[in-house]
Amino acid sequence: MYTFNPGPSQVYPAVRQYLTAAFDEGWLSAPHRGDRFTALVRQTVTELKTKLNIPQDYFVFFTSSATECWEIIAQSLTERSSFHLYNGSFGEKWYDYARAIRSGSRGRQFELEEVPDASLIPDDAEVVCITQNETSTATQLRDGAVLNLYNRCQQLGALLAVDVTSSLGGIQLKHIKADVWFASVQKCFGLPAGLGLLICSPRAIARARELGEKGHYNSLVSMYEKMLNFQTTHTPNVLNIYLLCRVLLDRAPIKAIDQHLRDRAARLYQFFEENPQFSPLVQNPETRSTTVIAVQASPALIDETKRRAAAAGLTLGNGYGKWAKSTFRIANFPALPDVAFEQLTQILAAVHV
Repeated sequence: MYTFNPGPSQVYPAVRQYLTAAFDEGWLSAPHRGDRFTALVRQTVTELKTKLNIPQDYFVFFTSSATECWEIIAQSLTERSSFHLYNGSFGEKWYDYARAIRSGSRGRQFELEEVPDASLIPDDAEVVCITQNETSTATQLRDGAVLNLYNRCQQLGALLAVDVTSSLGGIQLKHIKADVWFASVQKCFGLPAGLGLLICSPRAIARARELGEKGHYNSLVSMYEKMLNFQTTHTPNVLNIYLLCRVLLDRAPIKAIDQHLRDRAARLYQFFEENPQFSPLVQNPETRSTTVIAVQASPALIDETKRRAAAAGLTLGNGYGKWAKSTFRIANFPALPDVAFEQLTQILAAVHV
């Protein structure tokens, strides 16, 4: 059985043996202040930087989820307000959450087929927040778009924060071209939910130290001070950190994973473009996601497709928001093998209503 749900999503088959090893090796009761745990954190951070091409001077922190990272950015990196560019539900929720903490925060929505222009960023921006891969709409901002926004932020002295929840670990990102990147592990890392990653540039750390906000357990300055010794401010998800380390040790470098997913996405988009019953929700190839594909059709065909897929042991992701009944979503994540996609396209090709 395979799940194409875009999160929580398919886990690597090897997670089963990793879990047994974690139990046998005593990680489920390992103290998080001991040398053994700090050695694990050090190794996990090293593997993340090596496998994902994260700059050596960037800091990696562990959180409970990507949603917690919204809170940390608002608390610890934003003095007055943040500016949000979004075209889907998760980007909008981030904006709403930021406004609850920093009421002056502003936002601007853009369309599915649109690449946001850097000139939209106001001159007084402190932190600019974007969702690089919007899971709800299956859209993606390419490197060039992120670079343009980053260059504008550099001119203004603003930070650029990027939600990469459904792309980190799946596609190659130019980490040096933003100040904050964050994600959860239940998507492209092929792991169970319960662990988030927050990646910060030296500029972001300097801003956090300048603001000096230390009123919360997850204040970034406190997290930074603890991570200097490879510790956390709280009792972390030790099991998931261990699982992440094991996955990273066994996975190929991001360049190879990126190419595999891009090739597979290209074949999927071509399949749907050639099949008149279906069409990609996002028509502009420049704004389509590599890791989440949204497919639209009549509601009756959507229901029949999901029913036939489920009968074959394949779970399709539901549509989201206003497209809930007229689309389904396919996670193109590394833990899903090619054979699952071959089985899926055979079923899709045979569906008729």
